[in-house]
Amino acid sequence: MKKLVLVLLMMATTITFAQDKNKRASIEVDGVCMMCKSRIEKACFKTKGVKSAVWDVETHELKLIFDENKTDLKTIEANIAAVGHDTKDLKAPDEAYDSIHACCKYRDEDVKEDHKKE
Repeated sequence: MKKLVLVLLMMATTITFAQDKNKRASIEVDGVCMMCKSRIEKACFKTKGVKSAVWDVETHELKLIFDENKTDLKTIEANIAAVGHDTKDLKAPDEAYDSIHACCKYRDEDVKEDHKKE
């Protein structure tokens, strides 16, 4: 009987502490093309704890799933800015923005026009 009580107590403790650590978030990230998509998603996956990162070229929405015990949204945004892309809350440093390919210069109105679908 003591063993049964002990096993049940251990199971209840395990279930209590086995909470879902994965957090879902969606943020806006500036970019214009598939090269931007690749760069943004790679920056996310270089962040420890990111499990899924999908950026939509047309809506500029980045959908994330990450382990909130290992990282947070601010860290992910900082890594995105470090590769040259602005988020709603964080602007990429000029040197990072200047390092991206000429067709990816999303701050330039002419480049944005070139990427619009007709």
